[in-house]
This record gives sequence, C-alpha cells and structure tokens, in this order.
Amino acid sequence: MPEAEPQDILTPITEAAVFLTACVDPGGEATIGELLPDVAGLRRSVGFRAPDARLSCVVGIGAGLWDRLFGAPRPAGLHPFRELRGPVHTAPATPGDLFFHIRADRLDMCFELARLLADRLGPEVRIVDEVHGFKSFDERDLLGFVDGTENPEGRAAAAAVLIGDEDPGFAGGSYLIVQKYVHDLQGWNELTVEQQEAAFGRTKLDDVEFPDEDKAPDSHLTLNVIEDDEGEQLQIMRFNMPFGRVGEGEYGTYYVAYAATPAVTEEMLDNMFFGKGEATHDRILDFSTAIAGNLYFVPSADFLDDPPLGGEDAEDADEAAEDAAPTAAVEDGSLGIGGLKKTDG
Repeated sequence: MPEAEPQDILTPITEAAVFLTACVDPGGEATIGELLPDVAGLRRSVGFRAPDARLSCVVGIGAGLWDRLFGAPRPAGLHPFRELRGPVHTAPATPGDLFFHIRADRLDMCFELARLLADRLGPEVRIVDEVHGFKSFDERDLLGFVDGTENPEGRAAAAAVLIGDEDPGFAGGSYLIVQKYVHDLQGWNELTVEQQEAAFGRTKLDDVEFPDEDKAPDSHLTLNVIEDDEGEQLQIMRFNMPFGRVGEGEYGTYYVAYAATPAVTEEMLDNMFFGKGEATHDRILDFSTAIAGNLYFVPSADFLDDPPLGGEDAEDADEAAEDAAPTAAVEDGSLGIGGLKKTDG
C-alpha cells in the first residue's frame, strides 16, 4: 500500500451514483484550483447528515486540464482517451476535463453533493454530461447479467488500482476510464437465453463462468481476460451502473474502470473493438453502443487537499505580469516597487 492517502475508490458498491463530466474553458482554472481542496469538506458536510448512506466522491482530472493546472510532471500514464474505430464498432473520445464519481446508498445524498459542486463551478466550467446511476436488483446490468463479478478483493484490489513505487511522485493515485453505453434491449431480448449466455461467457441466472473451452471466441469474458508474460491475470476494478430514461427509450450502462495503469483497461477495450484471434469484436457490442469515453487521472486525497497549482496558464500569467511591471512604473511615475513583490499563484 502506498503511503499517500488514496481517494475513496475502494469502497463497496452502493445503491446509487451520479456521474458528472465537466469541461473547463480558458479562465476557469482558478475556480478548479479553489474547488479541489474543498471537495472533501463538501462531502463531509453532506455525508454527516446520514453516515449510513456511505457518501463518497472521487475526482478525476483529464490530461489537458492537468497540464493547465499543474504543468510538469504529468502522471506517467495520463493521456487523452483514444478513439477506437474498429472494423464494426467505434468507441468515441468525447470532451471532458474533470470528472466527479459520486456514490451513496441514497440518491438524494448524491444529488445534494452534485448540486453543491455545480454551484462552485462558475461560468467557465460547463457540465457536459450528467448521469444518475442505480443498482439493479442483485448487481445486474440492464441486459440481465451480474456486473463486476471479476473485481479483485482485499489487497489484490489495492494492488490493481493504486499506483505505488512505479510512479512514486503520484503514489496513491489511480487511472479512471469511463464510457457511456446505450443498449438495444429489444434486439437483445429477441435472443434466447443460451445466445445471451454465449455472448457473455457465463450463465445468466446463477452467474457461473463457462470453462475456457466452452467460451465463444467473441464472448465478453474471452476478450476481457488480460494476462502478463507469466500468465498471471491483470485486474481492474469496475463500478459500472445502469441508467436510463423510460420515456426516451434509453437504457444503458455507465462503465467505470479504475486501474494502477490505463494500459490494462485499454487492452481490454482494444480486444472488444478490434477483436482478437478469431473474433472481430465483442459480441456484446452488437447490442451496446458506446456514445462517450474519457480517461482521467485520480490523484491521491493528499494531493487534492493541497494541489501544487502552477501549470501552463499560471506560467503565462506570471510572464505577462513581469512584462507589464516596467511599463506601469513609467506611466505612473513610481518605481513600481509593488509590482516586484512576490504574488500568490
């Protein structure tokens, strides 16, 4: 376990979640710099009202915003989400600088924290996507299968998710890939249960994985098992949740994957969209369409409490101030001593 205190990633699956994606326009960096240290306090303020609801909030920062806020160094694996344009299906890369993963056993708690965060964003920060997720029966997605069965537990979960000595400057952090999928439930429900099980690689009712020799080459499980050179399985933590709007006929899954390196999740997605071996793509994609995708770095809680602001925009502002100081001194007849004083930011 890293010494830095992680954000609340490794908490149990909750009954509800709110997923907020925001874009930060030029000029909004100062707002975010002021908000990040206050997120934990806002969560405590709301969570104190109902401790049993287990309210948590994880903040992810995209590559572009990272550079503008903090500059170098950048976490080793942080980069913009790469669009995956496979032979049949596409995973798009969509706008997103900042991500809030809010979870609790009560939706009203998630909603209240989301509202307080939104009130702090200001005009230069736009929420471009908001999804309210819910737990469906016994951890099932809207396709009827249990989701998250393969999540690691205990120390294995921490090892899979949290950065350690491999990138010591960002120990306690993690990488987050999110995608938004909408399902063709009508087409899916026209399949037999046996056809659905073949697509997943496990039984539908009791959630038992098929033996490897019985899995179809294009089954979801076949393409999502990643192993290292020694044959050990590489794992991630999924906190997917169903969402939907009945009146709009929208039924979906919000895919949420944390890992100590984005490479593992990216290899899974490559297999799904580009295929592997005999498979040209994941059979599930014939009924689940990706409509959004982003990659974020999730810094440690210690980092958020005292973020080292000073990215590209801050440097540009400092240079502009230095250039302007001598001119101001000539215009007002003073020596401009005030302009030589060190300023915050």
